[in-house]
Amino acid sequence: MNVQSPDPAAQSKYQVRFDWGRRGAARIAEGVHVLVLVDVLADAESSVRNDQIIAAAPNRAAVIEAGLVDATATARWILAEQERLGERAFIAIVAAGDAETGFPADDLLGAGAVIDALAALGIDDTSPEAAVAASAFGGLRRAVRHLTSASVSGRAALAAGMSADELHAAAVLDASDEPRVIRAGAEASAD
Repeated sequence: MNVQSPDPAAQSKYQVRFDWGRRGAARIAEGVHVLVLVDVLADAESSVRNDQIIAAAPNRAAVIEAGLVDATATARWILAEQERLGERAFIAIVAAGDAETGFPADDLLGAGAVIDALAALGIDDTSPEAAVAASAFGGLRRAVRHLTSASVSGRAALAAGMSADELHAAAVLDASDEPRVIRAGAEASAD
């Protein structure tokens, strides 16, 4: 299913790709088997933005939402999807936030957590962009709860009415064993 693109921004030679927002999803989603939407602190504007990101996924691709709370569950689901497909699964990991509203540190950490969990399962052919996200998470793993609540997104969520308890709950690493599958992938094509 993966298609090699001549555009370097597509990251198409890598199994695990990473980018930001709607435009980033359009750059890296071509030919993937799984699109992972990372939105750690969803807000009132998330629905429209996230729908635009999901729309970039190829029709046959699975779509899964993830964050800090279910990074490992998401990685395990992707590994099972790869086994179901019987071939190497190409994955686009897209952080929902973008720089228009401030640097989305929470989504970078969430994406890095998913990429790190994939690498721990052996899915580690990452683009440099994905490796940077995983490294950011790895280096800051012990501080993700604080960084999420202190980030621009965290402070905005509190100002918009999210409680401190809800905010902290969204930043607990691997609090859930359940992946959030939005759309299952199509059956593998017989070649």
